[in-house]
Amino acid sequence: MTAHPLDRPVWNSLRGRLAPLASGDDGVVRIDPRYGPFAACAPGRIEALAGVLGDAGEEIWLVEPEPVEPPAGTVVLRTAPLLQMVADGPLPEVGNDDGIAVLGEDDASEMAAIATATAPGPWSTLTHRYGTYYGVRQEGRLIAMAGERFKPADGFAELSGVCTYPEFRGQGLARRLILRVMAGFAARGETPFLHSYAGNAGAIALYESLGYRARRELVVTVLGKAA
Repeated sequence: MTAHPLDRPVWNSLRGRLAPLASGDDGVVRIDPRYGPFAACAPGRIEALAGVLGDAGEEIWLVEPEPVEPPAGTVVLRTAPLLQMVADGPLPEVGNDDGIAVLGEDDASEMAAIATATAPGPWSTLTHRYGTYYGVRQEGRLIAMAGERFKPADGFAELSGVCTYPEFRGQGLARRLILRVMAGFAARGETPFLHSYAGNAGAIALYESLGYRARRELVVTVLGKAA
């Protein structure tokens, strides 16, 4: 059976559509650290992961169907189960997108601030350049955003970076922003998918209400250099 491109989203993205943002070879690839900490290796090349870790204190994140055994010279810092979801049905009605704006370079510092405060996933100095991000402002302040990240094959794009400051939650901002991102994917002929921490019941329920269904379980393994 041929593996599905979503089964290894990091490997297939960094070896395919996001290859210009990555370094490595046929054995191991790593995204430019300014975009994030993600890396992946070819089957049977787990030892190559040690070579992409730089200074002590640095991390690489591996998103795979199973936990990754640390190669020599590395240690597992933490793991977490993920639920991969895909929205392969009709696009829900977008509705009112008043107040939603495309974010750009001038918004980068505010995007980093909200991502740091709410921790939707790893964020670095160039994460906002993965693709189009949308945001909502109140009195000039960025209070919610959503965008995209991995593209493991033609026809697929990952919803990512969904976050709202706690004091502005409960207003439907995440729903509106997710639908705007999904409409952009649909216009490009791409099927949306996402990854949620498996224990985040509230987020999963929101995604299900927007047409996402559980596709499979994955695991994120975070590696660092051994002491």
